[in-house]
Formats: sequence, structure tokens, C-alpha cells
Amino acid sequence: MKSVRWAIIGMGVFAATATFAVAQSGAFGRLVSVFGSDDASVVANQGETRDAASAQSFRWAGRLAEGASLEIKGVNGDISATPASGSEVEVVAEARGRRSDPGTVRIERIEHEDGVTFCAVYPTPEGKRENECAPGSGGRMSVDRSDVVVDFEIRVPAGTHLVARTVNGGVTALDLGGDVFANTVNGGIEISTTGFAQAETVNGDIDVEMGSPDFAQGAEFSTVNGSITLDVADGVDADVRAQWLNGGFESEIPFTLDGRIGKRSARGVLGDGGPELSLETVNGSIRIR
Repeated sequence: MKSVRWAIIGMGVFAATATFAVAQSGAFGRLVSVFGSDDASVVANQGETRDAASAQSFRWAGRLAEGASLEIKGVNGDISATPASGSEVEVVAEARGRRSDPGTVRIERIEHEDGVTFCAVYPTPEGKRENECAPGSGGRMSVDRSDVVVDFEIRVPAGTHLVARTVNGGVTALDLGGDVFANTVNGGIEISTTGFAQAETVNGDIDVEMGSPDFAQGAEFSTVNGSITLDVADGVDADVRAQWLNGGFESEIPFTLDGRIGKRSARGVLGDGGPELSLETVNGSIRIR
């Protein structure tokens, strides 16, 4: 198995250091990389700053403006987030492959008005549209037959919002102090935060501890093959909508039913009611506590 690890803070000698500042997002940091032949400059859209480095060695540390978002977009690999010891965000990653070369994957960084986005960008398969890193739901990523796995380990300061997206991998974000949005397809999601949270997967369990009782726009948690466990903050006011096919529903906190619990759904109110709290699965149970 081929293995490449991005540089860990405090270890080794780095070949190059770049310092940058972006007024739009209020972010600044240090891009510390061992650059290889695959390094690329990337054309930025208006209002964005972009750079890219070979995935053979990558590590970034820097500060974001208060309330900004840190977005991680992977394809094959896990995303793990823990609290930062200070005010800096730290992004560290590891690439490995059995048949494919980890050096063919690069990490692209985009600074924009909402914060900063990091993507694992794979080589574009022949005949396909160019792979592209973009914030939010934008961008395009096809890995074809590449078996390179890129795992991200990040440190998130209190007050920074995390958006974690992958396809084949789990998302773990524990003991954080900001809002967390997690999305994957094949993998479980585990979140604990003092802020707001939202999670979606297809094949995996969802286990969330959400410390904020304030989610004015509602919250959604959904999976297909997996169970959902949600710990909500004391004093939360919400209208609950729970749906399942093969499983059941249980609430360990006071819950006023709207009608009765059916074979496949339940509706009710937490506290005085409020924004909708939606929990959906097909093969699994739902528990609120």
C-alpha cells in the first residue's frame, strides 16, 4: 500500500511557506507544503482567492473571521474534527492508495466571503468534464477508478462553523463550539457541539448532541440504512416530524404527541413547539433524548 502523510504541526522541515491575507473573508493563514510536480495555480472567480498544492504533503493553519465557515470537501475518506487549542484553524490530511498514486490528488483551497473551503481534487477521468472545487453545493468531482483515500483531520476554534462533506467515509466532529453541517453517503456521522447541527447520510448511523436550542430555520437529520440518536438542548421548542419504515421511535424527554405514534411515523411537540425538527430513516430506529 502506498501511503503519504501531510505534514503534522511541529514536525519536520517544510520546503516552502506562503503567507496570505484576504480582506473579503477576514481569513489569514500559512500554507505549508512540500511542493511536487503536480502543483498548480488555480484561476479564481471574482471575490475568491484560490491555491492548490500536491497532495504529497499539505498542511494549513490560520485564522478565520468570527462566524466564518470552514468547509471540507472530500470524496474517499473520513473527516475528523476536534477543538483547536487556540484561535487558529488547522487542516492536516493523509492520502493512501493501493493501486493508484496518492501524488495524483491535490488539495485546493478557496477563500470566499463565507470563509474557506478545502477540496481533495482527483485527476479528471478521460472524456469527463474537468473536476472542480467550489464552495457549497457547487463543484464537480469524479474519481473514476482511483482508489486514493484522503482523510482529513482538522482542529476547529470555538465560534467557527464547520461544513464537512464526503462520499465514501464517516464524519466525526466532537466537542466543538460552533454550528456543524455534515453530509456523506457511505459512512456514519457523529457530532457533539454547543451550537446547531444538521446531518445527512445514506448508509450509516447518525448520533448528534446539539447544545443550541435555537434553530429558527428548522433542522433535518436523515439516513436510509441506519438509526438516528439526537440529544437536544434543555428548553428546546420544536415541532417534531419522525418517519421510518423498519424500526421505531422513542423519546426520553417530555414529548407531546399529535395523535399517536403510528407504525411508520410520529408527530409531536417539544416544549412550546416551534421550527420543524425532521428525522427520517428507512431501516433503523429514531431516538430523542
